Amino acid sequence: MKPATIHEIKQELGTLPASALMELCLRLAKFKKENKELLTYLLFEASDEAAFIAAVKKEMDLEFDELPKSNHYLTKKSLRKILRGTARQIRYMGSAQAEVELLTHFCLMVRRRRIPLESSAVMNNLYRQQMKKIRAAIATMHEDLQYDYLRDLNGLDGK
Repeated sequence: MKPATIHEIKQELGTLPASALMELCLRLAKFKKENKELLTYLLFEASDEAAFIAAVKKEMDLEFDELPKSNHYLTKKSLRKILRGTARQIRYMGSAQAEVELLTHFCLMVRRRRIPLESSAVMNNLYRQQMKKIRAAIATMHEDLQYDYLRDLNGLDGK
């Protein structure tokens, strides 16, 4: 079965009454955890993006506290897990500014925890990839914001 296009779905949703829309949303939320998380963000947290970013940063800090330090393999897996959760939250927000703030926080926490990036090519590449994503997101912003974020980013390059 071929799914309908977004345009077709939008047109059909426009014809439905509010009660039917609510039923569809609830059914969609029951289907997959990510749908439920997205609906939670849109309904309860989207109005205060700064508080949501702070909550995501706090959650990241807790996950960084649990990082295994002795085993590079487990450290790498944990970093990827943190990054997957962060990327999901960034997708929900759909904001370049939020992406820059959260990824910068991730890179800052990697530096603060003194994770040995040089000893593992995979972790070094993971870190460098996040820096590239940050720079790409900054490039889409207004010039004043670009200056502020690039100034903050200079300390994370490790050069």
